[in-house]
Amino acid sequence: MTDISEFVDKCIEKHGKFLVPILQDIQERFNYLPEEALREVANRLKIPLVDVYGVATFYKSFSFVPKGRHVITVCLGTACHVRGGRRIVDAISRELKINPGETTPDLNFTLETVYCLGCCALGPVVVIDGKYWGHMTPNKVLSIIRRMREEAKQA
Repeated sequence: MTDISEFVDKCIEKHGKFLVPILQDIQERFNYLPEEALREVANRLKIPLVDVYGVATFYKSFSFVPKGRHVITVCLGTACHVRGGRRIVDAISRELKINPGETTPDLNFTLETVYCLGCCALGPVVVIDGKYWGHMTPNKVLSIIRRMREEAKQA
């Protein structure tokens, strides 16, 4: 039995036939939804694979490609955009050598953009690993990224 199938078994034990929490646990464990895991879920729950994919593609939070250990999300909604959100994305792209929607080859960072995080008064806003950073600038976000890289080297 593979690591994936064992993990799927544990998720089903924990959540029963509730598909979304099962997929959330798989995403959290592997940083994406591996095809093998989706097939295992479909087989174990006795539902068509197309239905599992239908749910997984409906929610933007699910990914079919590996994400980095650190996910950086930059808001480009109106308030963040007019306060420099695009400049922040450009600075991160240059620093990490990736475009929005991509992950660094070492799987350390994924860069994403969204069009509203619901905290416009703090704009521009960047979310790094679930932590919200308001009133960001390119220099501030690059400082955070560089610090994260240094901490990873020391670990």
